[in-house]
Amino acid sequence: MNETILIVDDEEMIRDLLSSALGQEGYRCLTAAHVDGAFEILGQHHVDLVISDIMMPGRSGVELLRDLKKVNQDIGILMITGLSDMNTAMECIHLGANDYITKPFSISRVVLTVRNLLEKQTLAMEKKNYQISLEFKVMEQTEQIRRTMNELHHAYDSTLSALVKALDAREKEVGSHSERVMNYATFMAGKLGIRGWDLEQLAKGSLLHDIGKIGISDNILLKPGKLDDNEWVEMRKHPQVGYAILSEIKFLKGPAEIILSHHERYDGTGYPKQLKGEQIPIGARIFGLVDTLDAMTSDRPYRQALPFVAVTSEVEKFRGSQFDPDIADLFLSIPRQQWEECAGKKFI
Repeated sequence: MNETILIVDDEEMIRDLLSSALGQEGYRCLTAAHVDGAFEILGQHHVDLVISDIMMPGRSGVELLRDLKKVNQDIGILMITGLSDMNTAMECIHLGANDYITKPFSISRVVLTVRNLLEKQTLAMEKKNYQISLEFKVMEQTEQIRRTMNELHHAYDSTLSALVKALDAREKEVGSHSERVMNYATFMAGKLGIRGWDLEQLAKGSLLHDIGKIGISDNILLKPGKLDDNEWVEMRKHPQVGYAILSEIKFLKGPAEIILSHHERYDGTGYPKQLKGEQIPIGARIFGLVDTLDAMTSDRPYRQALPFVAVTSEVEKFRGSQFDPDIADLFLSIPRQQWEECAGKKFI
């Protein structure tokens, strides 16, 4: 056995008796005649169990117990008391003593009690160490899951960005129309106090708003002139096509709702459902305005980019009909320079 026991008693005979008996059992025994001496030893040696008399000259065993538990909650403590002082013994139990023995005591009873206390202490320490190990493993696994989720999230975003760039390239967009409108939309949403998950859903919906154009033929999508009525019927299907593609993907259901509604108008004359006012998701109302901003300030096959003042005129003209009036007012209150910073370019 490697356990070390500190015996604290003002009677030398009891110290020697306990030390001899426990030493024969294989324990390493240290002794002190008073509390101050006990703390000197405790400061120099690792001790697994303290056996202390309660009534001693100077500081009592109760004070030893109280002070020792303040610095070492795990150390075992066995108190020795006389039959006339049982109330104090019970107080010691409440203060954290593991057990007590009464004088006069039998050596066999002391040895058995010490053995049981040290076995319990060993089990308790093993349980505590296991708990610490388990908590560390849980933290480690949680961190691994977090890293994996971040990697998956990054992979999703990278895949979506690559897809959107391919779509923009198909329409021969200069730069990335989809990324610009995403920047515009999240910037304006931030001004409206939209945060966290809702902002993330808006960003994805804005980035993927034209995903449904996968289902539109090049003859219609890339036609340099105006579309005829039949071609417009096909073109106006792209919000529903986009919604059908994304709504089955759990983490893209929110963006799918924005995609379905991004061509609705505030007065109910948009498509595909002729939603009106606040029936239109807030993300789609924000998007509808910033999409106009990007469309008008970007070069098109049939015209050059228009000046920023043309955009403000358009927003003022269609405030309350095409555009949510509150969102229109917010747009008009934001300095041109801030929109240019979002776009990463200067407007005319």
